[in-house]
Amino acid sequence: MIRWREGVAGQIRRSWAGAVELDVQTTEGLVPALAYVDLVGRPEPGDRVLLNTTAYALGLGTGGFALVVALPDRLPPDRDGPGHLVKARYSPLQATVLGIDEQDSPAHGILRDADDLAGLPVVIADLHSALPAVLAGLYDARPGTSVAYVMTDGAALPLALSRTVAGLVDAGWLGAGTITVGQAFGGDLEAATLHTGLLAARLVLGAEVVVVTQGPGNLGTGTRWGFTGVAAGEAVNAVAVLHGRPVAALRVSEADPRTRHQGVSHHSLTAYGRVALAAADVVVPELPGPFGERVRKAVDPLGERHRLVEVPTGGLDAALRLCPVTLSSMGRNLARDHAYFVGCAAAGRHAARLLDHR
Repeated sequence: MIRWREGVAGQIRRSWAGAVELDVQTTEGLVPALAYVDLVGRPEPGDRVLLNTTAYALGLGTGGFALVVALPDRLPPDRDGPGHLVKARYSPLQATVLGIDEQDSPAHGILRDADDLAGLPVVIADLHSALPAVLAGLYDARPGTSVAYVMTDGAALPLALSRTVAGLVDAGWLGAGTITVGQAFGGDLEAATLHTGLLAARLVLGAEVVVVTQGPGNLGTGTRWGFTGVAAGEAVNAVAVLHGRPVAALRVSEADPRTRHQGVSHHSLTAYGRVALAAADVVVPELPGPFGERVRKAVDPLGERHRLVEVPTGGLDAALRLCPVTLSSMGRNLARDHAYFVGCAAAGRHAARLLDHR
């Protein structure tokens, strides 16, 4: 199940919070690799490196590199910090972190009986690439809003994989902080479940708005139920049961070559139409022409359970161009998948308006 390779660390390509990208010389040639420094240490040129090359061999878009499993001749020192919440459980790289909700946490008393988001707007999206676009729409309407990002564990587990999050943090666009929940790890706070992650965003980080997505590397199988984005529907349920205000961002595209994702993706229609049992504000971006009409017709059935909120999109192009990180979804930028990013930004705009009316 794992393709093991051994090599020697070469040039360091780039690094960001929690991760180093480098070249590794193997018997099969030069291989691009990624090391999570909190797990394996920081590789230096000349280090012997053990690699997992499974994703690299498969040519996966998000995971198209080898992963550093160990620097066997220079192991990192033991860390004896607090925490007994184990993530990536029972995998060879399971790691112990301090959960914000565990008994040793300073916030345990705050969260022990916490049960209420008090109407906190929570924007939920299928893909990780929605995050910067949602924020662009939010900040265009309401600069200075305190936002927390909650990353679920449907795709990548290490938050450090996301250069998008690193860039948004550097730009001050995630001022309240980041929370990784379930098996995901590496956020400013760690939580056992999405529910406590949401409560911690409000009660510990003081966020005014929360954005929830999976990490990079969405999995889809071309089947009705076999995609990790079904968790978007579960997130709606979690926000609603905690008395928050779920805002559902649609996955919309004119550019995706796959029929199931054209117009409104079946991911959104299934997650919000079948998995979400509680009502959400489903944001319908006002898009021009026949495509806009196609989107409106596709979401009509969602109106049986949800509140369909049409949001004007004027000015969102300019807001998206001000985004401090690269906008990219399935390799397509703003110009190539305009409707997708505008739709996500519209969800952020709606969340800002909810704040103005609280």
